[in-house]
Amino acid sequence: MGGPTLRRLNARLITVGVLLILAWVGIGYRLVVVQALEADVYADHGRDQRLQREVLAADRGTIFDRDGRELAVTIDSVTVYANPREIEDPVTVARLLAPLLRMNMLDVLDILSTDGTFAYVARQLEAAEAERVRTARLPGIYFLQEPKRVYPMGNLTAHVLGFVRADDNEGLEGLEYQYDAALSGVPGELLVERDPHGRTIPQGEYQVVPAEPGSDLVLTIKTEIQFAAQQALEQAIARTGAAGGSIVVVDPATGEILAMANLPTFDPNDRSGADPGAFRNRAVTDAFEPGSTQKAITISASLEDGLVTPESIFEIPDSLQRGETVFKDFTSHPRELTVTGIVAHSSNLGTITLGEMLGARELHRYLHAFGLGQATGIDFPGETAGLLRAPEDWCEANCVASTSIGYGVSVTTLQMAMVYAAVANDGVWVQPHLVREVVDGRGARVPNEPLQRRVIDADTARSMRMLLEEVVSGGTGGYAAIEGYRVGGKTGTTEKYLIEEQRY
Repeated sequence: MGGPTLRRLNARLITVGVLLILAWVGIGYRLVVVQALEADVYADHGRDQRLQREVLAADRGTIFDRDGRELAVTIDSVTVYANPREIEDPVTVARLLAPLLRMNMLDVLDILSTDGTFAYVARQLEAAEAERVRTARLPGIYFLQEPKRVYPMGNLTAHVLGFVRADDNEGLEGLEYQYDAALSGVPGELLVERDPHGRTIPQGEYQVVPAEPGSDLVLTIKTEIQFAAQQALEQAIARTGAAGGSIVVVDPATGEILAMANLPTFDPNDRSGADPGAFRNRAVTDAFEPGSTQKAITISASLEDGLVTPESIFEIPDSLQRGETVFKDFTSHPRELTVTGIVAHSSNLGTITLGEMLGARELHRYLHAFGLGQATGIDFPGETAGLLRAPEDWCEANCVASTSIGYGVSVTTLQMAMVYAAVANDGVWVQPHLVREVVDGRGARVPNEPLQRRVIDADTARSMRMLLEEVVSGGTGGYAAIEGYRVGGKTGTTEKYLIEEQRY
């Protein structure tokens, strides 16, 4: 009995011994792999667990007017957030917190009752507002610092500047959107080694790649002129009962926009109650039939081509019929009118006569040269080109007649402003722009260099300015006269067809 039992015991010991040897061999092999063959891999893996990368936000650039006034700046603000898991009595905390933030108690309670460890309560508060909450020392309520975009002029330059998204300061409208890449800068990075409790390891790795601040914009806007333009627009809308309006003030020689005002407007600091339709920069995005203001192009073209002079005399009939359309004048004037008189009295019939002397192709050529039917290329998003059909698409009956007096085409306020700027600039059209220069974080300045082209001869432009002056001094534009100044201009009206909504 002893022999077989002993043999079984020895076999077990041998088996256990072999298993132990294999285990030690395996452990040894693994140690060799970990500590020698793949030591660098595991060292890097451990270091990666300790290293934390944090994005360092870049300061968004400031937007200035042409005189250095701040129109858009970034300031520090305080955001209040909660860790709902640390709040044992959310009802009580909500009741205490809501009045401090001027929020509805039930809205605060909904936030504090959410799942998770992080929930925004109120974002981008001023320091005084946040201090009221901080003083209350409510459980589970914390604070963090966030950059906030502020517009010191309020609604004055709203349509030019646009606004940013509150969450990340990304440009959404206006110049904030157009120049977002330049304004945003380049984020930096902090690489720091921390222990499992989140504490910085004193001798650990610590690297900082500083953020590159965004570029500043210096605009062409003159704040005093912007203010005067907006006031004048408000008064005109109140006087006429109009639904809205736009004003563009431009330096004809440089193409710099000195003012661009639109109504209705909004406050980019608080858009909560604003109609989204008010965000549009109507001077750039909305097109309309220009009516009699376009007569300046028709008259300029006939002068430039040598078809007439300011003294050329025309007999004006009572009406002109082209196809099924009958054209008439709406102001009384002598039977015979010079070209100067045609402009001063805004004669439809006289202008149609000149337009038909030009013909469709020649009239179209000048309309296109003055910038109709094409975007001006202004540094602003969403510009519309308006409408100018090719001459081969014009009807034979009345298209030349109607186009001569501003129908059958559509323009923006900006396009028409640049038509008259070209006349004022001795016949040279200069591309409009809102940004005078971009100044990067190192102080390097990149000025705007607008395109320009000659539209009409300087002598033609000079004659046209004299005709436009007659409009104000003795014609239909008398209300624009300013004592002590020579003023030129052109009145214009057009019919707007409204389609009544069908209700079923």
